[in-house]
Amino acid sequence: MNTHRIGTRTLVGTAALALPFSLAVLAPTASADDMTEPFGSACSSVPKDGAGSFDGMAKDPVATAASHNPDLSTLVTAVKKAGLVDTLNNAKDVTVFAPTNEAFAKIPKADLDKVLGDKAQLTKILTYHVVGEKVTKDKLADGDFKSLEGSTLSTSGSGDKYKVNDSANIVCGDVQTSNATVHIIDTVLMPKS
Repeated sequence: MNTHRIGTRTLVGTAALALPFSLAVLAPTASADDMTEPFGSACSSVPKDGAGSFDGMAKDPVATAASHNPDLSTLVTAVKKAGLVDTLNNAKDVTVFAPTNEAFAKIPKADLDKVLGDKAQLTKILTYHVVGEKVTKDKLADGDFKSLEGSTLSTSGSGDKYKVNDSANIVCGDVQTSNATVHIIDTVLMPKS
């Protein structure tokens, strides 16, 4: 009788030890898409800690995360003027090609002021920078992606050097926010009229 109890305890104990191992084997492994690392020459200027760091931005939705990056302040102003903060923050698995302040500075001031004052045109330009799917580095070599504005964006390149529409360089790519992948670019993209 004692032998039976010891055998049962051993069997139950062995099963309890084996269960976590079995669950670990059955659990899905992280894919390459889940393990993206930021890349590009401008990534070194991102703070190492705080809300504007890579870890900090990963906790916030995209418009909020962008507001913590001083190099994206003009973009954030434009997004607010267009009334797109909630739209971007509530979107799921989007990709944003985010122009830096220097990208906006390439546009003559009078032209930029005109666009910032025209909500419909501003919205068209900003939604042209957003793709309704997750686009990580592994998809950038030769990609075509439909923007929320309705036109197609093309990407090309290799290694850590990628372009959008053959005009904008990705200077810091694969930046993750809680709801988006962000590729910071050095030129504002203009949709065809």
